[in-house]
Amino acid sequence: MIVCKFGGTSVASAEQIQKVANIVKSNPARKIVAVSAPGKRSDDDIKVTDLLIQLANAALQHENTEEKLQTVVIRFRAIADGLGLDHAICDVIAEDLRERVQGDKTNVELFIDSIKAAGEDNNAKLIAAYFNAIGMPARYISPKEGLVVNDLPERTFALPEAYANLAPLKDTKEIIVFPGFFGYTKAGVLRTFDRGGSDITGSILAAAVEAELYENFTDVDCVFSANPKVVNDPVEIKEITYREMRELSYAGFSVFHDEALMPVYKIGVPVNIKNTNNPLAPGTRIVPSRPATGRPVTGISADSGFSTLYVSKYLMNREVGFGRKLLQILEDENISYEHTPSGLDDISVIMRSNQLTPENEARIISRVKEELHAEYVEMRHGFSMIVIVGEGMRHNTGLAARAATAISETGANIEMINQGSSEVSLVFGVLQEYENRILQALYEEFFAHAKAK
Repeated sequence: MIVCKFGGTSVASAEQIQKVANIVKSNPARKIVAVSAPGKRSDDDIKVTDLLIQLANAALQHENTEEKLQTVVIRFRAIADGLGLDHAICDVIAEDLRERVQGDKTNVELFIDSIKAAGEDNNAKLIAAYFNAIGMPARYISPKEGLVVNDLPERTFALPEAYANLAPLKDTKEIIVFPGFFGYTKAGVLRTFDRGGSDITGSILAAAVEAELYENFTDVDCVFSANPKVVNDPVEIKEITYREMRELSYAGFSVFHDEALMPVYKIGVPVNIKNTNNPLAPGTRIVPSRPATGRPVTGISADSGFSTLYVSKYLMNREVGFGRKLLQILEDENISYEHTPSGLDDISVIMRSNQLTPENEARIISRVKEELHAEYVEMRHGFSMIVIVGEGMRHNTGLAARAATAISETGANIEMINQGSSEVSLVFGVLQEYENRILQALYEEFFAHAKAK
């Protein structure tokens, strides 16, 4: 069995959904299809998810929601018309949206989650209806029928019983169309996964049915060794390990969500990134292990939006529990951290800036000064993390020196260096303004020069 997931651009219009149907029909092993909400049809278009967020905000502000609701319905109606479907499916979608808008608004986060999930949920219903209309026996299944997730306040993840609940889908005779992006708690509360959540849903399904392959269809032929919007004509990656892809996805590779690898990684289901618009292209395979190549670096990625909590205290290294107490303060504010480079008398905690507000930032600084008696505390913003990834890095000497030299030639200062314990990645913290220049310089060092040789 093959589980396949189709992203927002792959299901953005009737024409795209027809391509999806042809892809699914071309291989009888493709029995489970996870789908996103309709994405952009062009660069200046608006995703259905963004329209739904506008609808949710209008409802929360007690505005008249009918106009915004109809904007969403019109998008789905255009798809239905293009597929030759009866408008009855649009009536179902409109009624579903009205029920969601009238839902409990006590918890704003959960209310917005419910509205956002309508994009994936209703698109799955529409696509299942289309498959049946063209003679492809299909069935829509709601995540409520098995995809059990945890309760607040932790970020959303599938509970172990979700896999057992979904395992019987391996025996399906029909094509299962399953909405991505969300699940339900044991109490029946809808919760969404993080960005790229449909990737996570597809991965959960693939692991649950122990699929032979998880195909992730998007709008590019493969994964590239660097961002093609920054680097001209980057090298294509034909095969990459789970660990390499996890590191690259964490630091800005938007093709595949980093959390989506965990379910398939646990049982060794290979993943194939493919292009809906060019399905015959081999794509990029993500596998448990791969043969060594002559190139130590597989890919280079960069992500912005990081902040650093810098703490200095003389003889910090002699103080038992200092690091634990510092991280406890962040935990109390429900903030996760990414790296903790340290010296004898100072430590930096690097975190995603979107977790910070002026209020919790002030509380953190105040508590570190008062409770840990730090001599100097500062929150710094505007950092990017540059990540160099490759299974072959551990067998190559001088790689960090080559990278540092390339970065220095851009005029940037390296604020932080962190070598992963697995030696698959090397992370450099730099000021955000240098991000693209550094990415280009590192690509030139590890790919362009090697290619020229």
